Amino acid sequence: MAPSKNTEREAREARERLRRYNARQTVHAHQVKRRTRDNVFALIGLVVIAALATVTQIYYFSAGPGMSKAAASASPSPSATPTAAGQNVGAVPPATLGGNRTWAGTLTLNKKVSLGISLDGTKAPQGVSSVVNDIQTSFLDGKACWRLTNSPGFDVLQCGGSSGSDTGGAAYSFGPVENAPANGVYPAGSIVLASTGTPYGQGHQFFITYKTTTIPAPAGIAGYTVVGHVTSGLSTLISDITSKGVNPKGGSSANDGPPNVKTTITSVTIK
Repeated sequence: MAPSKNTEREAREARERLRRYNARQTVHAHQVKRRTRDNVFALIGLVVIAALATVTQIYYFSAGPGMSKAAASASPSPSATPTAAGQNVGAVPPATLGGNRTWAGTLTLNKKVSLGISLDGTKAPQGVSSVVNDIQTSFLDGKACWRLTNSPGFDVLQCGGSSGSDTGGAAYSFGPVENAPANGVYPAGSIVLASTGTPYGQGHQFFITYKTTTIPAPAGIAGYTVVGHVTSGLSTLISDITSKGVNPKGGSSANDGPPNVKTTITSVTIK
């Protein structure tokens, strides 16, 4: 018996439904593969960005232009050994100058940004002794805050040099690192010594973390010496200087270079 027209039509419709179903399944499978591939590429991209950020931070404070450069002095103090690797070099103030005490004072930038500061000689006696000596001898007056970073999670203003390439005067280097956070997190307002990334690579320069900042420790050292913190005026520093951004001329990126607002240390007092 020949199949009826209804039966033939139903068979055609069934075949057509099966064809459309298979087509939808093929499209769905392709979309799943594409989403998986895109997610993998995105994950790889995030890993690469994070790695580059970490490398940039380490380079900034250990080997790049953000480091504090130091050279030997011809007239070392009794606390310094001029040529021995891994020891103080140059006329480094004695660690006793910090007095095993806390110091309070004011750091003024551009004549109008006034920051209350506190230095803790009990936690960082050598580092604080160096800063106290620089303040008492007016060494820091007129020095530049020459470099600003404003990447997410890495917000730093570095000061203490005549320019980005020197220490701004009588050079020395000292160590070891003192009072470095074990987790590499420097809270907002930390006053931290810049370094060449070596155990005895600290000098006159310092930086202020105007927001909480994570800085991985360079290989072989504990991190960076925290000498104190800003007790007041941090919001003014942000509104008047750091929020104005980085000057692209002379910087290494849009997030790393001279501040748009040229910044000079007017004076520092301590007692």
